[in-house]
Amino acid sequence: MSRLRGADENLALVRAQLSLIPAASVIAGSLLCLIPLVAQAPVMPPLALMVFLAWRFLRPEVWPIWAGLPFGLFDDLLSGNPLGSGMLLWTIILLALDIAENRAMWRDYWIDWFAATAALTFYIMGAMVLNALTGGGWLIVPLLPQIAATILLFPLVLRLCARLDQRRLML
Repeated sequence: MSRLRGADENLALVRAQLSLIPAASVIAGSLLCLIPLVAQAPVMPPLALMVFLAWRFLRPEVWPIWAGLPFGLFDDLLSGNPLGSGMLLWTIILLALDIAENRAMWRDYWIDWFAATAALTFYIMGAMVLNALTGGGWLIVPLLPQIAATILLFPLVLRLCARLDQRRLML
């Protein structure tokens, strides 16, 4: 039986396109922290992690368990957090979500939103602790608006990733 020469190349190209869209959207979320924004306290939510979690909830098979390492490193390099803090926190979040998903009997929109709220709050507080260990400040009250904005914006990010997923699957 003969095979077509371009079939394997075409299949590889389609697989690459399917995996590049989620990765590019997470990288774009990391790049948004480069927007010049002058504020007295942290206001920008961790958009890269929000996009990463949205893809994790929509398509769990997209990210392997180690995917938090390179994305966390890239986010650390751009956001100014201590090097390795994003890698550590993103990996802990992925491991915790994997354990919770294996133990859960069912998944629901509200359960996903609660899990994302817990993960994003853990990340913001963990980043504050790791920044404090390297000489940063230790104040929780200025982080409350950032946590609230993060929790309230997550459904919008989830919807955006769902739209990207629809476009991705139409390719």
